[in-house]
Amino acid sequence: MIRSFFSLLDLFPAAVLSGIIMAVTCAVFGVFVLLRRVVFISIALSECAACGIAAAALLGLSPFLGALFCCLVAVAALAHDWEQQRIPRDAVLGTIFVAASALSVLLVARSGMGLLEIKARLYGDLILAGWADCLLLAIVHLPLLLCVILLLKAILYTFLDRNAAQLMGIPVRAVEFGFFVALGLVVSAASKSGGSMLVFCYLSVVPATALMLSKRLAVVLPLAAVLAVLATLAGLTCSFHYDLPGNQCIIVAAAALFIALPALAGAIRQLRRLIAAPDRKNTPVN
Repeated sequence: MIRSFFSLLDLFPAAVLSGIIMAVTCAVFGVFVLLRRVVFISIALSECAACGIAAAALLGLSPFLGALFCCLVAVAALAHDWEQQRIPRDAVLGTIFVAASALSVLLVARSGMGLLEIKARLYGDLILAGWADCLLLAIVHLPLLLCVILLLKAILYTFLDRNAAQLMGIPVRAVEFGFFVALGLVVSAASKSGGSMLVFCYLSVVPATALMLSKRLAVVLPLAAVLAVLATLAGLTCSFHYDLPGNQCIIVAAAALFIALPALAGAIRQLRRLIAAPDRKNTPVN
């Protein structure tokens, strides 16, 4: 397996670097998505990106531009203050999700592509990412990741305590809208290589694992990035070694971490309690 890992680095360096950039950025953005409790927006935007990629294939346009257009349309629809309406935002997200899912299938079916081409368009294959994909991810993801880090305080207060944010003079509507526009850009750039399911995995499963392991945001953000990279490298290595689909291997690796690491952390905490219990009993009382 170690030999397969080094062979992977030698044969598919662009795919590995693309996966690392995508994993880190999506995991960090995903932490805030979970804190805002709008996790369904991740899969909705991912499906919108897939729909845009399918439309771009039919029209002969750039996949990124098609994904970006559909994602920004969805973000604009979600920017409305749905909390004051009769239907919740989740209902709108659900409508966008099912409409984009159905429309993407209809568009690729209309394009005349074969089954394998349809699967590649809609679900991506990270191991086939080239240097052009890697460059696109670096140009889009890395500046947005830096912006999130620089505006960390404003985003955190906006998502966790809107009243305190308003008292501090933070424009909460602008910050929230800007974050979701950035999220749309991140999803658009990642969807061509990663596909909707892998992007959704990075935005939800990996951050959820980090949040179960720690309550401190200063720990959760780098931990989510590390776990995402670990799942990416493990999944791509298994894919290369056993000749399996790469994206699905990464998703399974991330799900395995989601199950195993919190269970291991809980077992360690329980063991510490058992070790500390006799010490408390033997402590003399003054």
